[in-house]
Amino acid sequence: MKKYMLCITCSLSLLIVSSCKDWLELPSEKDFDSSTIFEEVGKVEMAVLGAYTSTFNSELYYQFGMGTDECFSTEGETNSKNQVSNYVYNPATSPSSTYTAMYAGVEQANVLIKNIPLMTGVSEADQAKLDMLLGEAYAIRAKNMLNVMRFFGDVPYPRVPVIDMPSFSSSRVNRDTIIDGCVEDLQMAIQLLPWKSESGLPTERISKNAAYGLLARMALYGAGYSLRWDLNSYSPSSVQLAKRPDAARIQELFQIARDACKAVVDRGENALIDYETIFRDVINGRYNQESMLEYGQKGIDRNDAQVGYTNGIFSHTQSFYLKAQPAMAALPTYYFEFQPDDSRRDVTIASYAITADSKHQMNTYASNTIGKFRVNWKAELGPAVNRRDINWIELRYADILLMYAEAENELNAGPTTIAKTLLEEVRLRAFKGDRSKIGSTPGDYNGFRNALIQERKLELGFEGWRRTDLIRWGILFEKLTATKQEILDLANRSGKYANVDRFRAYKKTDARVFNDPTVALPFIGFKAEPSMAERASLEAEGYTILDMYSSTSAFFANTFAANSVWVRNIYRGLEKNKVELFPLSTATIDNNPGLRGQQHPLY
Repeated sequence: MKKYMLCITCSLSLLIVSSCKDWLELPSEKDFDSSTIFEEVGKVEMAVLGAYTSTFNSELYYQFGMGTDECFSTEGETNSKNQVSNYVYNPATSPSSTYTAMYAGVEQANVLIKNIPLMTGVSEADQAKLDMLLGEAYAIRAKNMLNVMRFFGDVPYPRVPVIDMPSFSSSRVNRDTIIDGCVEDLQMAIQLLPWKSESGLPTERISKNAAYGLLARMALYGAGYSLRWDLNSYSPSSVQLAKRPDAARIQELFQIARDACKAVVDRGENALIDYETIFRDVINGRYNQESMLEYGQKGIDRNDAQVGYTNGIFSHTQSFYLKAQPAMAALPTYYFEFQPDDSRRDVTIASYAITADSKHQMNTYASNTIGKFRVNWKAELGPAVNRRDINWIELRYADILLMYAEAENELNAGPTTIAKTLLEEVRLRAFKGDRSKIGSTPGDYNGFRNALIQERKLELGFEGWRRTDLIRWGILFEKLTATKQEILDLANRSGKYANVDRFRAYKKTDARVFNDPTVALPFIGFKAEPSMAERASLEAEGYTILDMYSSTSAFFANTFAANSVWVRNIYRGLEKNKVELFPLSTATIDNNPGLRGQQHPLY
């Protein structure tokens, strides 16, 4: 079998590679004994970098990032991404590129894990380097398997190179077995990897700090809910959303998560920074203490490098920034879940678009987009409109704090003092250190758990974890059902949305500057349509008056009403105890005889 790895052309400081061809053919494992790849540490490092290129896929933030209580698809209902967003899929249409990419990375990791320990006659310094590279390979294998499991459940679990397998067919393995194996991989990685401060490596590489975070994430998923069925009978009646049956192991996993997060906090190398700065930094290729692991997106040929294009603000093709064409938008209700003085709201949600004449134009409620990766915050255009060189953040320190607090609450059947302090740290940052604005922290188990669920939504919005977080908490159906009602309430301006602005008056401002300082447009809100006199006065002062429910928008020009097609049909395929996992695609089963007869029982 031939495997391929992408070699990124970039500066020495970014990935310790000066230059190389865009694509290098990685010889099949059977050729390694006669090749020189595992005779030189530098070539082994190149192979590890090649494995990193199979740790990401745009589905992770695009198709899989929608269909939550944060984000929806703005594409047409016959579009496959819209269907995934709204839980409409079957084996013929089920997404498969993440599945394929992740297993490519697992194969590369397996080759590395087998061959690195066989290298002999190396110096002490080279051995330390090889240990680090082996640690990265273990971590890559684990993180890739989690990305497969959280969307497809029980899946094949190869732990040796394909060439060493007795056959090319593999069957589903119980996800609890896989989780336990991945926990062991990450524990091994932690032993082998240096701390970030000791490695000198960029944030695109897995350090001990990041491995601890990945371990905590793995353990929390292992302790949570997932869609399960009898792997012997595949009986539809056996399908249920449940936790693993071993309660003692669940507690062990919460303890593993807690201890992993504690190790990062105690080390003191990572910290919360200003929220807006996190994303201005990632957009401009700068590192900071909060971002712990990023997927590198540098280069015109970088696979799946459309961060900021598909999931950013709208920018007209004739504008100063050229074209950015998001296919996903912020749910109208999400904006209102932030308190007005929460500094995260106007970073997370872009309330404006960039027009053809390079002006900031306010969005309607239904056309707000993702603000964390907006192209006007860059210092340059980037190599192409859909290749902006914006990294994807895979792990932040704020997530460490929230996972730590969650594990504490689970282990102690209620929040400890440290759990409350951790949650409050995240909230204090959101309100610029003003304790009077963060509210009271619940002291009971359910209250604290609900507060954490909400805080993760506000803190980590659009970062690719919400859909499967809701599943591991066992509340996807309930949360989205409630969200659908809230969307209808906002559309009707009823319930808690009875007094929201119907109109807003704002001034279009010039956007023609790189590193655009604009975060949100100031506005004057009106609960009803301004009078003729008010309108004339405002327009004389240069204001534009926008109906927040209208189709007057630079992006997603659809009206926001209860009878709008997109409102009526949101989450239209949602079924509890079914859609929490994708069916395997027809092609996936056709290509692997070991999966025949092992389709999701309800498809």
